[in-house]
Order: sequence, then structure tokens, then C-alpha cells
Amino acid sequence: WGNEVWFEEANEDLGLVFRTGWSNSRRFGWIRRSSLANTGRQRVSAVFLDGIQNIMPSGIGSDFQMRYSTLLDAYKRSERLPGSRLALFRLSAVPADRPEPAESLEATTVWSVSPVKADTILLSATQLDALRRGETLRPENDVCGRRGAYFLHGRRNLAPGQAAEWMFGADVSQSAADVVRLGAALEKSSAFRREVLTDIREGTEELKRIVGSSDGLQVSARPMGSARHYTNTLCNVMRGGVFAHGEKIDRGDLDQHVRSTAPAVVPRWKRLARRLPAQFAYPELIEAAREAADPSLERICREYLPLTFSRRHGDPSRPWNRFTIPARDAAGRRVLDYQGNWRDIFQNWEALAQSFPGFTTGMIARFLNASTADGYNPYRVTRGGIDWEVPEPHDPWACIGYWGDHQIIYLLKLLEHAEKHDAGGLAGLLERDIFAYANVPYRIRGHRSLVADPKDTVVFDHDLEKTIKTRVKKHGAEGKLLLDGHERVIRANLAEKLLVPLLAKLTNFVPGAGIWLNTQRPEWNDANNALVGPGASVVTLAYIRRYLAFLQTFFAASPGGTVPVSGDIATLLRAIASVLQKNGKVLRGKVTDRERRRVVDLLGKSGESYRTKVYARGPSGQKTALPVAELLRFVDTALAWTDHTLRLNRRPDGLYHSYNLIAFEGADRIAVRHLYEMLEGQVAILSSGLLSPRESLDLLRALRRSAMYRRDQHSYLLYPERQLPRFHQRNNIAPRDVRASRLLRQLIADGNRLLVERNPRGGVHFRTGIGNQRQLGEVLDQLAADPSLRTLVAAERARLQRVYEDLFDHHSFSGRSGTFYGYEGLGCIYWHMVSKLSLTAIENCMWSQQASQAPELTGQLLRHYRIIRDGIGLVKSPTQYGAFPADPYSHTPQNAGVQQPGMTGQVKEDILSRLAELGVRIKNGQIGFDPCMFEECELLQKDSRIQFMNRHDVYVEIALPTGSFAYTLCQTPIVYHQAIEAKLVVSHADSEPEERR
Repeated sequence: WGNEVWFEEANEDLGLVFRTGWSNSRRFGWIRRSSLANTGRQRVSAVFLDGIQNIMPSGIGSDFQMRYSTLLDAYKRSERLPGSRLALFRLSAVPADRPEPAESLEATTVWSVSPVKADTILLSATQLDALRRGETLRPENDVCGRRGAYFLHGRRNLAPGQAAEWMFGADVSQSAADVVRLGAALEKSSAFRREVLTDIREGTEELKRIVGSSDGLQVSARPMGSARHYTNTLCNVMRGGVFAHGEKIDRGDLDQHVRSTAPAVVPRWKRLARRLPAQFAYPELIEAAREAADPSLERICREYLPLTFSRRHGDPSRPWNRFTIPARDAAGRRVLDYQGNWRDIFQNWEALAQSFPGFTTGMIARFLNASTADGYNPYRVTRGGIDWEVPEPHDPWACIGYWGDHQIIYLLKLLEHAEKHDAGGLAGLLERDIFAYANVPYRIRGHRSLVADPKDTVVFDHDLEKTIKTRVKKHGAEGKLLLDGHERVIRANLAEKLLVPLLAKLTNFVPGAGIWLNTQRPEWNDANNALVGPGASVVTLAYIRRYLAFLQTFFAASPGGTVPVSGDIATLLRAIASVLQKNGKVLRGKVTDRERRRVVDLLGKSGESYRTKVYARGPSGQKTALPVAELLRFVDTALAWTDHTLRLNRRPDGLYHSYNLIAFEGADRIAVRHLYEMLEGQVAILSSGLLSPRESLDLLRALRRSAMYRRDQHSYLLYPERQLPRFHQRNNIAPRDVRASRLLRQLIADGNRLLVERNPRGGVHFRTGIGNQRQLGEVLDQLAADPSLRTLVAAERARLQRVYEDLFDHHSFSGRSGTFYGYEGLGCIYWHMVSKLSLTAIENCMWSQQASQAPELTGQLLRHYRIIRDGIGLVKSPTQYGAFPADPYSHTPQNAGVQQPGMTGQVKEDILSRLAELGVRIKNGQIGFDPCMFEECELLQKDSRIQFMNRHDVYVEIALPTGSFAYTLCQTPIVYHQAIEAKLVVSHADSEPEERR
């Protein structure tokens, strides 16, 4: 896709400069261009060796390479076409042990073109040491059983100012016909080189058009800042996709979508399609679908999103994922497709919606139609439907459960954005049954079972999954939706879809602690995956608080006095309201363990009762007219409880707890233990709307003073650095515990090492292989099978479990975050969370300004925002950052620079922060500008220009004078000028400019 990246290295003594650059060509694969220039005053004779090592043959996946790399080497064959610079890297046969032939008919190709005469081409790295010793190299034309390589070696005399240039290209999965075609093209090397460079240039222009359509182009006096915004936008698009033709929709692609989604709807769709042109705008589609008075057809049209350039999630911390972007099909046509993990795709759509606001309601519809009747969401959302995780007992990376993280806040951000652009537009959907429920074959256990084992709470319904697969064959993607007894889609309105996830969360509300994590998957940070079960999330509760505040305003503006909702949903809402109202005295102060248990049991049983009904038949189709006044009272009550618990979680140091640990003790108590401080909790509280501007400033100051601040990077860790005990400090059973246990003494005396072992110095340790309480229980069961030990095991089981827990403190185990040293682990800066902090910091600046707070207070908040923003990396040197600061990265561990470039959710937050910084303000469908946070240093120091494609796909170039700055919003150019007085000039395409002061 073009977009070359160049690197340069110079030797001042010799006057030689080596430059190399990489890019991707749409037609010719991976391209590398290199040059060697003489910038000195004397003639230089330069010997060069340049190339690629360890080239993989076609037909081998990463799993085979990782498991059988040595075996694979024996099948490798690297050969150079006679008289050509084209080399093939292939398998002599497909590796297999079956008694049948398996031909390998594809090759990886590598070629080079250059006016430089190559003395030697090598196909392996075996002669590199000989080169270093000054020996003569032998050309390699056919290398068998070794790892492939391609090296170009030669000598060139360079006069002062003269340069030599060469180019490599590589591609995979090339057929025999492809090889012949490529070989013939290489015979005319000059023409071929021009063709490759033309393709790179055209690919770069197309990439700029894609980024430009998402407003990734800015022209500033800080070119690194413009470059960073470009990269942020590019990466956001690659994660969530971009709309191929703006708001235009191609009827042919929509026709394919309808046919694959719901074949039964096709006859009705055909009648609607006859009234539509070949291309039309998204609002026209929605209006036509509504006029058709067909709820199923309208639902499908509303959630249709013609996205392209979207990747499949690929994250090295999750090894089951694979990265791919299917940009074009075999015929060269643009592929309209998207797929992504729930947490990834909706967050990136939030930033995308800033450039394509007309599709925001479509994104909301896709979100809501993929959520379940029990209030959760599947693992992955795709154009073709939804996916969920299935049990894989022998895979340590596999686990089932609902990923609740980001559910409330990412839905809320889309709702907030939609209301800004079309105030009241969503209200028209409150009573219309045009939404559906996803049918995920998970069943959450009853409340008593959740309490008994909070880590085993979700049952996978294999029979239901089989039924769903059968339905998909019959009904298309709609087969994964919740159907009634007649296999018709169960419909819901917007009010129901907004309430269900909220009510589900509130049935897991633990007063004073947060939202109980009991769906076997994290509620927010998946590096804290072990908190599922004993954990309660203050983070989720903080975002629920912001969600409730939105619903308070949203429902208050409802056009009617009542809202129709399913009887089951109304019953659940009233049950929760009753529990909270009857226990209102809890809000007077701290929560006792008994009060906490009483509320949790009542809420949990209400949730169980609701789930039992919807699992049996789906939400009741019988509607209840829920008075808006009652709904608002419920929101007010929930807000009071939310605020109470959030306030209780303020720490003595001014920070807030992020997660708590809960323990069900006896039949009537829940004890709460606080975990260490975490950055995500501070971000959530700052975003919740709970704090006044002064309180927000106090929290930002406390955060800067905390152990999470990392001075060398001027930024923040996810959690304070902790030093885990060294090996010899772990697994040492205290002598008093050994003396107090008859069982341990008996086992040591008998030499039985099944449970413990004794070292030569008398110390006692649990045997290797006992890695948790479950494995400890299995060993105790084995010992109990011995009649001579049965009584002792029964008497001391609980004691030994306490000894084990005291030793390892597994109740506080948070998961990967406390056990590894990368990504979201120990000593790491996780840049996505820092960017979330940056975004909520500038949000608080705007809230302070809107609340007419003292300018000094708003200014102090703004200073904190800029400190956080600058710490992210843009103003850092490559040495301090660890890479080029123009690129976003995932994390920075303690012992290295930034790691894992590009594919981080950080880019979304940075795009939103940038828009706020530029002063873009949208309210009631009107756009305004308040660049009070814009920095004067970004104004151009010399004349420049901005080039972009506008909304009509017309190439536009605008001259920018000194003292100006330019960017685009919805592909419309916005230019700031340094001026004495503030005024707004709007330039129309068909009339004179309009000036407003």
C-alpha cells in the first residue's frame, strides 16, 4: 500500500551514505529500495552486501514453523532462475508422513533490479563469514536443505556526488504461471522498475485518500504532530475499517448483505430495491426502509455498514489471533467487510463516527443487535454475524464467558455522539420494535451457584449451539439471533435494548465494592482476568454512573409519558428498584458486611428470575407501559447508590480504588478487601462525571504524586511497580505450620513426597505441580484414598488450604497483570490507558469551562492535560521513546523502549483528544469552534498547502499562508488564521463566503 518508510546511515570519514526504505506494493508484494551515495570529495570504491535472511517457503503456517522448524529446513529448496535475478523459495514436497505424494506447487519469490552489476547472488547465509574474512564468494543457484536467503553482492566505484541504487521485491504464494509472468517482466528491468514505483506511488495516494476520508490530514508547524495524527487515523481505520464511499451505498453490495443475513426477507427487499438507484445515501436507505413498514428489513438496513480495509484482530499477547486485511478480491474489486473483537471494533468506530456521523445510528444498531437478552455481548462481531468462544478443555488459552469490558462505556460514547449530531433523533426509536437479541449459547447459573463458585458460572449449551448452526443454514446470519417458537426474530425497541445491559450489571452490584465480576471474563482489563470470581469492579461502576446520567437526560426528553417495554424487563427493573429503595438506609454511611450480603442476594435472585424466563422463551412479548416518571425515579435511585459506592472507594492518598476483592463469609456476610491502586480506576472516575472540576484537579495531582508515575518516561504505569519474591523466598512452609500438622509430620516421616518435600537443611516445601488450590485438593484426595491417612486428611484439609493460601495469596491473584513483564504487566506503561487518561483530562477541561469555573482552575486542568499528552511520546526523542515518536505503540516495559507498534486502541483516544484540543464542539446538530486549547506554536512559520479528497471525491488543494493551520472534519477543510479579532468565514461551493463574528 505504498507509504514508504526510509532510514539513513552515514559514514562521515568515507563520505558514504546508505539509505533504505520499505513499502508494500498492491501488485508486487513487499518492496525494499536501497542506495549508496558518495557525498565526499574523493572517488570511493564501495563493496556492498544487501539482502534478506531466513526467507520462508510458501505453504507453511506459523504453527508448523514453531513446532517443526528443524524438520521444515530439510524440505526447503532455494533456486535461482538461470540468467535471472529471480529466486524461488519453495518446499520440495508438503511435509507429511502419510504414504501418499503431496506436491508443493507454490513458491515465495524474491527478485532484484538495479543498474548495479551484481558480482554474486547468494541464496543462503552460509558464506557471510567467508566474506568477512575477505574470501571470494561463490554464486549460489540451487541450495537444498537450508534456510533461504537472498543477498546481492557487488563492487561499485562512486565518483563524488554519484550514487548506486537497487531494489528488492518479495511475494508469497506464487504459482507457476505467476513465476513465468514475473520472470518475463524482469527481462525488461528498467520498465519493470518504473512499473513497481508507479504502483507504490498509486498505492500511497490511495492510502492517503483512505486516511483523508477519515480526516487524518493536518498541516501544522509541528510536522511530527501531523505525522502522528496521520498514523493514528491510519491505524484506527485498519482496526475498525472505513466507509468505502462516504455516505454512499452500493445497492449491489447491500443486496448481497440482505441475502446472506436473512434469505426470507429477500422477496420484500426486492420490492424496496426497485425504488432505489444503483448508488444512494445512507439516510435515503433508512427513510425508504422505514416507509416499507417492515421491521425486519428496517433492522437489516439500519445495521448495514459498508466498511472496507478492516483487519482481523491480531495481537501477539493473544496467540490464537491472526492479522489480515482483505482489501481487494481476486478480481481487484474492493472488499467490503469487517470483523473485530467486541472491545476493539466499537472503540475504533467511535473515532470513525467523528468523520462519518451519519453512520452513528447504524453503529449503535449493530451494537444493540449483537447484545444478548441476558445483558451481555459475544466475543466477536463481523459483517456476517457474531462469534463466541467455545470450550476447548486442552487449550490453556481457551476459555468461555462473556466479555463485559467496554460494553457500557463504548455504547454510551456512540449514544452521546449521536445525540450531539441529531438531538432527539434516537428518541424516535424508543417505542419502535426494530432491534433484536443475539443468541449466544451461554447460560449463566443461578445466584446460589454463583455464590458457591464464582469462577464456574457460565454453562455452554452444546445442544443450543447445534440448533443455532442448523438455523443459520436455514435463515442465514439471522439464525444467530434470538427466535421465538415459530422461528421468528424476537423484536425489541430502543428503550429495552438500553435498559437490559444496565439492569444486568446492577443485578451484580455489590454496595461499597463495585460490580461483581462473575461471567468468567474480565469486566475491563483482561490482564486482570483472574479477578473474575472474587473481584468487584469500581471501573465499571464509574462508567455505569456516566451511563445513568445520560439516560436521565435522554428519558426526560422522551416525547411520551410512557415507554413500552417487555413485561419481563419491567419486572426486573421494578425488582431492582424495590431492593434499592427498601435498603436506602445503607446510603447513610459505610456499608456493613451483613447489609452488603442482603442487597447482593436480593439483586442476584432478581437477575436469576429474569434469566430463567428469557432462557426459556426470550423476553416476554407482552408489553408494559412503563411511566417515564417511574423510569426517571429508578435512574435517580441507581445514581444515588452508584455515587455512594464510588465515594466510599476514595483512598486516603486521594486516588480511587479500581477493583476490590469480595469474599462470601457464612450465610449472611460479604467481606471486602481493597487491591493496590491502578491507573484505570482513576481514568474511570475522572470520566464518570462524579467529580467537580476542583476534585478532578486534586485527583490528577494525587496521581502525579503516586507510585504509578514513572519519571523516566514522564508518564504512568498501569499499577505501581512491585518486586515479586525470588525463587528461594517462595514456597517455604513455616516451621510452626509443619509442627502443627500431624499429616505433614507423618508424610515427612514416611518419606511420602506426594504433598510436600523436605530439603537437606530441614525446610519444607509444597511439591512441584501443586500450582493452585484445585491441584492441592486433587493431591489431598489422592492421600485420602490411603486408609491410614484418610482421617488425618479430613481433619486437616481446611488447615492446609489456609497454609497454602497464606503462602501464595491466590485470593489477590489478578492474572497476567501480576505475573509477566510486558504488555499490561509489571513495570509497564500501557499507552492505551495513558491516552484514556489524556482524553478524560481534556474532557474535564471542557466541563470546567462549560460550568463557568474560574479560568485559573480550567487552566490548571489544561496544564495537566498537556503534561499527560506530551508524556505519551510526541515530544520525546527516539532514544527516550524507543522508536520514532510519530508512531503509536502498545506498551513500554521497564527494560526497553516502546513495543508492538500501530495496532493499539490508543489511536482512538488520541484522535478524540486532538479534536477536543482543536476546539471542535458539536451540539444540537450544530458545529462550533472554541480553539482556546489550541497552541500557537502549531501555526505555520511559512507558506504551505493542504491536499485532500473532498466528500465528492474531488481532489482539492488549498494554499495556506504563514500563520495558519489546517485540518479536515468530515472531509471539509477547516483553516485557522492568526488574527486580531475572532471571526468565522464559511466558504460555500455555490455562493460567496459568509462571514460571522
